[in-house]
Amino acid sequence: MERITWDQFFMAQSHLLAMRSTCTRLSVGSILVRDQRIIAGGYNGSISGGDHCIEHGCYVVDNHCVRTIHSEMNALLQCAKYGIPVAGASIYVTHFPCLQCSKALIQAGIQRVNYATDYRNSEYALELFEQAGVEIEKVPFDERSIDFASEDKFALFSEMLTKMQALGADDEELDALSQRVNHLFGN
Repeated sequence: MERITWDQFFMAQSHLLAMRSTCTRLSVGSILVRDQRIIAGGYNGSISGGDHCIEHGCYVVDNHCVRTIHSEMNALLQCAKYGIPVAGASIYVTHFPCLQCSKALIQAGIQRVNYATDYRNSEYALELFEQAGVEIEKVPFDERSIDFASEDKFALFSEMLTKMQALGADDEELDALSQRVNHLFGN
């Protein structure tokens, strides 16, 4: 197994945090990092102890769910709650930050924004990041890289395809399945 970069490591952490999201519209996770150390993390969801979208549905006003707090804000607020300074830190986020989160990140002193997926990238947010001297970098992330059982799964699928071939499965169908398996596992 190949060793992943720090950017890939922190991006993987943000994707793991996104799995805690209680938003039914989009799962987002964020990690705040300083000196190659995670100082806080957040995901989009309701206030602590509040109603969650996964239980009560989204509370949509002006085409935006007002029940949730964005992952970036949750990470920043976690630092504020526990007295952890964020000035000079970087953030790793699964999706490009919205305009409001972008402004909060700038105001908090975040120096670098790393994101995996373009999502309604605001031209004004990009302009503000440039004015504030905040570095922006898209860090593509392959979610297959955090599947620790992928080698065993690939071996199982390969064995199944071989057995299907031995049982007389159609070559064209086997080729199509083989292509899907290779794509799924990045081979």
